[in-house]
Formats: sequence, C-alpha cells, structure tokens
Amino acid sequence: MLLSAQSSQLVLVDYQPRMLQALFESDMVLANAVRLAKAAHLFKVPVWGTEHAPQSLGQTPPELRGLYRQTLPKMHFSAVEEGLSELLRPPAPVATGNARSLPKHLQKPPAQPAGRDSIVMAGCEAHVCLLQTALHLLEDEFEVWVVTDASSSLTERNRDAAFDRLASAGAELVSTEMVLFEWLGSAEHPLFPQVLSLVKG
Repeated sequence: MLLSAQSSQLVLVDYQPRMLQALFESDMVLANAVRLAKAAHLFKVPVWGTEHAPQSLGQTPPELRGLYRQTLPKMHFSAVEEGLSELLRPPAPVATGNARSLPKHLQKPPAQPAGRDSIVMAGCEAHVCLLQTALHLLEDEFEVWVVTDASSSLTERNRDAAFDRLASAGAELVSTEMVLFEWLGSAEHPLFPQVLSLVKG
C-alpha cells in the first residue's frame, strides 16, 4: 500500500523549543518536519500542528508554525482527547429544509468531503504525545503513517520503543523521503523538481 497525496493529511506533534533543545537528533528531526510541511503545501495536503502546554514549552518555531492550517493547543498527551479527530474528519453537514422541500426520497444526499483518512504524522516526544495520539487515531479508524526520521524522544531507547509499539499496533513506519516520493509517484510529476530541491536542501 502506497501513500497518496489526495488521501493524506499531515499532523506534526509538539515541535516546541523547550522540547527540541533536549531531543535526540533534534536538528535532523526539525529539518525533516519542515520538509514534510513544505512538501504538503506543494501537494495541497492539509497540515495540522499541536502544542503541548505552550505556556510552559513555548510555541512551534515560526518556520514550521507558519505552514500549519491550524495549531491545536493541548494539555492531554493525546491530541485526539482535545478534538484532533474532528479536525481531521469534520462531521457531515446536517441537511436543512422546510415544509415545502422535496420529499425525502427525492432529495439528494449532502455531498461528502473527499476522504483524507491517511494521516502522516511525526513529532515529539515519540513515546508520549506522538504515540498516544497515533494509537487513538488508529482506534478512530484512520490509517496512520509515522515518519521516523522526523520524530524523536529525549533518548534513543524511548524513541525506538515507541516505533516498535506503533508498528505492532498497525501504524506504518516511513521516512521523510518515502512520503515525498510516494506523494509524487513519478519523476514526470510536475512537482518533481520542487520536491527534489526539498530532498537535497
């Protein structure tokens, strides 16, 4: 199964200064998160961000936060507890009408938004907020793709434990380049030169 840009959304979890400064391989992790967000904009993939206790941990760096469609502040470790699933899969609009409307059997059902149930996600700390958010999204029947080289914890051991558990729970583990090249699908894609420059950047 390959990723498709048309069915994807990107969720970036808690890239905040007080967290980043202590993370294992933090420079690489932040650089890959920025690559993912910039590529998502090229492909018109919605980008969502979360911030855990921003009053204590600070806000996401502007080069990343400026690419978010919306930033969800949270106190729960899982962003799903704060309404993330509703952002990713908004409820269908309620049909309205009046007494002179067509009979129900002649009414057209409301148009459903195109499904974007493939959630590409990365973040900090991998074994806490990223893990709990991803597990809840899996429970909510999203496909979850965790970008390993854009995710980390304070220690390598905790990061790797998170990846093991996520894979066992049904998440796909991918790298930044895997996501970008699967969104492209072909070297003939019109965005290929721009994506290649992100990869080389």
